Amino acid sequence: QFMDIFSLPEMSLLSCVNEYFLKNNIDYEPVHLYKDVKDSIRDVHIKGIMYSAIEADIEKYICYAEQTRAVLAKLADHGKKMFLITNSPSSFVDKGMRYIVGKDWRDLFDVVIVQAEKPSFFNDKRRPFRKVNEKGVLLWDKIHKLQKGQIYKQGNLYEFLKLTGWRGSKVLYFGDHIYSDLADLTLKHGWRTGAIIPELRSELRIMNTEQYIQTMTWLQTLTGLLEQMQVHRDPESQLVLQEWKKERKEMREMTKNFFNTQFGSLFRTDQNPTYFLRRLSRFADIYMASLSCLLNYDVSHTFYPRRTPLQHELPAWSDGAPTFRLPLLQEAHAK
Repeated sequence: QFMDIFSLPEMSLLSCVNEYFLKNNIDYEPVHLYKDVKDSIRDVHIKGIMYSAIEADIEKYICYAEQTRAVLAKLADHGKKMFLITNSPSSFVDKGMRYIVGKDWRDLFDVVIVQAEKPSFFNDKRRPFRKVNEKGVLLWDKIHKLQKGQIYKQGNLYEFLKLTGWRGSKVLYFGDHIYSDLADLTLKHGWRTGAIIPELRSELRIMNTEQYIQTMTWLQTLTGLLEQMQVHRDPESQLVLQEWKKERKEMREMTKNFFNTQFGSLFRTDQNPTYFLRRLSRFADIYMASLSCLLNYDVSHTFYPRRTPLQHELPAWSDGAPTFRLPLLQEAHAK
């Protein structure tokens, strides 16, 4: 499933190898291909090959994010407790955060946990926390308190809750993977969750263009006309209806091509939400293109959930013509 940015290289590698086999008439078992690609990607992480490559040319792979520091500083200045839980090793995290936020990045976080092995971190009660010193060496101390300025490895959420007391809906946890980051926290622990969806920015940019708004307004109007006027069975009316159906079909294809000629929008397949959006709506209370979107809101701002109209709650028709209003879309949405 396309669930996060890691899915892209995985699918690309699968497609390339599959194409090579087909072009060269090589018979193969698809299960072996899938397993070998998955294993190779896992090994790249476990053996540290990916981390070494990124650290060697960090400017190529990581974008400097001035606004990320601004968001974190704003939250810290308003007394918010912040923590970082990541699957990456401490050296990689430190180098990346120094580049993105600054060398004092640890001053902004109350707790830093590396190599957490999410999603096991949220479910496995057996692994205790271990402190990591400045040289990346693991210490033997029993952890009685998670201290600011220190880095901890592994651990589990149950111990984290016991040591911090940060529970329930007062916690807002951000992640970029629906299952590894957000699902367990929503279903089992009652945390509020926020999803980071980078593709959202480009899609909203398209949706706010005059061409897209006009196209969608007329497409919805045309659909309403077809629903309302299909009761007329005379030949002349049926001819008009056929023309409208043809135009509607062309416009639906056009709206898909606005985003991607092969797949359409990440969030919609014609009238229906994609599997990705259904999972996103289930496990994320709020989603946005990046953390910098929070700079547009006061720290006490409440995102109220939008009421999704049911089929029997759709707009009523008046004098045979509906009125649709498409508001300007923002980069942060509540479920």
